[in-house]
Amino acid sequence: MHRSRGLATALTLALAGTCTAMGFGLVEQAAAVTPPVAFTADELPTWQANGVVWALAEAGDQVFVGGTFSAVRPPEGAAGTEQEAVNFATLDAATGAPTACKLSFTVGSGTATVRALVLSPDKSTLYAGGYFGAVNGTPVSSLAAIDVATCTVKTGFRPAFAATVRALAVTGDTVYAGGDFLTVAGQPRERFAAVDAADGTLKPFTANADEPGRAVEVAPDGQHVILGGDFFTVGGTNSHALAVVDATSGAVTKAYPGFIETNSVVKDIATDATGFYTGNEGTGGGVFDGRIALNLSDYGQRWRDTCLGATQAVLPYQNVLYSASHAHDCSSVGEYPDGQRHHLLAQPTTATGKLGWAPDTNDGIGEGIGPRVMTVGAKGGVQYLWVGGEFTTVNGAAQQSLTRFASTGDTGAPSVPVASAVSFKPGEVQVRWRTSLDLDDSTLTYKVYRNGSATPIATVAADSLFFRRPQASWTDTTVTAGQSYTYRVTATDAAGNASALSATASVTVPNSADAYPSAVRADGAQLFWRYDESALPFVADSSDGNQSGVHLNAPALRQTPGAVSGASTAIGFNGTDTQVYGDRRQNVGSTYSIETWFKTNTTTGGKLVGFGNNQARGSSQYDKHIYMTNDGRLVYGVYSGGTHTVTTAAAYNDNQWHHVVATQGPGGMTLYVDGVQKGTLGFTAHENFTGYWHAGGDSLGGWPDRPVSEYWAGQLDETAVYPTVLSAAQVQTHYTLASAPADSVVEVQAAEDTYANAGAPGTNYGTSGSLAVRGSSFYASYLRFNLPAAPAGTVLKSATLSVKTSTMSGAGTTDTVSVLPVTGSWTEAGTTYANRPALGGPALGSFAGVPDGSAVQTTGLDKATVAGALGSAYSLALSSGGTDALWLWSSEAAANEGSPKLTLTFGAP
Repeated sequence: MHRSRGLATALTLALAGTCTAMGFGLVEQAAAVTPPVAFTADELPTWQANGVVWALAEAGDQVFVGGTFSAVRPPEGAAGTEQEAVNFATLDAATGAPTACKLSFTVGSGTATVRALVLSPDKSTLYAGGYFGAVNGTPVSSLAAIDVATCTVKTGFRPAFAATVRALAVTGDTVYAGGDFLTVAGQPRERFAAVDAADGTLKPFTANADEPGRAVEVAPDGQHVILGGDFFTVGGTNSHALAVVDATSGAVTKAYPGFIETNSVVKDIATDATGFYTGNEGTGGGVFDGRIALNLSDYGQRWRDTCLGATQAVLPYQNVLYSASHAHDCSSVGEYPDGQRHHLLAQPTTATGKLGWAPDTNDGIGEGIGPRVMTVGAKGGVQYLWVGGEFTTVNGAAQQSLTRFASTGDTGAPSVPVASAVSFKPGEVQVRWRTSLDLDDSTLTYKVYRNGSATPIATVAADSLFFRRPQASWTDTTVTAGQSYTYRVTATDAAGNASALSATASVTVPNSADAYPSAVRADGAQLFWRYDESALPFVADSSDGNQSGVHLNAPALRQTPGAVSGASTAIGFNGTDTQVYGDRRQNVGSTYSIETWFKTNTTTGGKLVGFGNNQARGSSQYDKHIYMTNDGRLVYGVYSGGTHTVTTAAAYNDNQWHHVVATQGPGGMTLYVDGVQKGTLGFTAHENFTGYWHAGGDSLGGWPDRPVSEYWAGQLDETAVYPTVLSAAQVQTHYTLASAPADSVVEVQAAEDTYANAGAPGTNYGTSGSLAVRGSSFYASYLRFNLPAAPAGTVLKSATLSVKTSTMSGAGTTDTVSVLPVTGSWTEAGTTYANRPALGGPALGSFAGVPDGSAVQTTGLDKATVAGALGSAYSLALSSGGTDALWLWSSEAAANEGSPKLTLTFGAP
């Protein structure tokens, strides 16, 4: 289908993740897409065809388009803007608009079509194959030669093919053809033939095949021709779908009996300097739909990509193999499971692993295949990857049958990260986010901003692909116990395109370690879903394993009370279709522990936690799971040639929180409920497959006491997975710690705030949106908070005040700003400099200088003083003795980011 393409110098694929903290330089930015990808994923304006595009070729800054269509129209063109184009069009490589070259391919009866286009080595002649009887009225028979310079039919080239020509390849003196024909010029030539490139005279080359030919390529040595198609024999030799033959005689030199599945065919072949590549399509079960790379040295296999989803075209370019297919299941090569179709992919010519290039089309009209052909055109030093087929959308926008992508001009920004932050102990905050999606960059640079600062506190380089978006994280070790912090994250691609800031993630650093999560982390959890998220679809991993999850079908978030004392929340599942699945494909060995808390009154059972080989669809392999029967009993099971289970005698669907742990290791299987061992089984084997962790549902077919529902109706909390066997003592400790009193955090926004200005002694600033502090001339700001009483059995452990500097130039100050108690009465609406309240002492806290740049600033307050005011309205003032003013946002300002704010931490005495 395609001629050989020259290769440029190999580019280096750099996918290493790095992290730089405060004080280190930013990750260096590249100028374009992530190497070795050569094209952006941003579709360019291109004229469209009103049918199917089957063939593409390029020469002299123009791209030739062949297919089954009658007109072309502008990008986003409506009815009435079409130009007649009968199965052929010529478009400018750089603009995508028609050129002056217009040819009509017609036939007296039936439907004419152009199925193959190829240029002579010097690009002076375009050969077109298909099913047609005339070109611009000049009689031809399914194969024509076009003079590129004049856009006219070469009347001296007159081969006679009796049926459709589907594939072409050309050398300096020979045109090779494959298709449905049985004779050429009245002579027997079954499905493959060769004619003279000048006049179309039939050549001795004979490679008769028993089924249609679909692909032809000449090897770079010019001595061999590679054939692809539906056939099972070539020249009487058993060789299904693929064969290598002598370029002169057509005799088979390399056969492939049993090499490709009998229900699969070769749709396309392309070569480069080192090998050739096949695109394959199958029908029915057990098919081969993917791609094969073979070496030219011995025509043996280099690699085989067994993704499912018929491959229609392959194109090696600069050491990358681009392919057109509708690949929907690449689990066999360790990538995404069966699900959504992906129509355009890229991978190194040396391996099956997909690269970070994934623009997409839909299946479209006709056979619902999507893209069918690709070629590279160039103009003005820019290369353009052209794609044709039967699609009707590109990257979600309307565009029919033709599109193209350039080697420059990457404009697509990564998706906005979804971030959260958590702190389990003094001095440390874990900031984590789901890596972003960028269709032409696999390595992205993430910038972490703290407290609204315009300068990032850290940068992290992390990898993601359209089917693998794992959690990335960074630990802030410069935080102070008892203080509150906010974080936001952006993603930037290699071309400098940046996402918007993530939503703000807020966290208060505890004064002492949070007992339950600290124990889970200390015991080695490599997945820890706490379910504290307030937004879909990211489920953060609170372990160091970065094994985040994804909400499916919107389970209920932030259900209270959770299973563990304190502020942690649970997640609710509907028992019908909601679940959480892991974002990282992995292999789980025969030693592990599964832990979760659950609460339900269901009578239809369901899977609580388990391991399966799919994500958003039901798994076909599944075990290492805990599920509930209809009557509320718990079952822990593994699979190895059969099901092996441990089942509780008691029911646990009493709508109370319960703790379950399942372990397997050298000692066999053990099931614990509420800290107590409920059963064991001396079985140590397991099913070895790669997959994903699930919570809230997945397949259960074939398992004993299978419940009515495979999905869980109830709540889960604190789901964890360990690569070790938890001991009975560890299980009991986790169960006990969950009910131990935990610190609770209460955030109190300012009920009233204003400031006094000596320069305007009678003016009230209660609704100005700003607060100000300066010693000379005098400004002071006043804040009132309605403080709650301490929760029963707790005392105040810390209090912090947060304010946010404004965006005006010089809003910060070099002076120390003190936080003082207010001794006089005041109101937001009535306070002026003339009637300002008196200030007391000593200072409860201070800001020792505040830098410019709008950001949240936090200081600790005297705990004893604040504790004495709990349960009442309490006023604070911000005052300074210096001359450098501090400007802040008041509670009325839209940009205040929740400030001014007091953060109160309560805990056991």
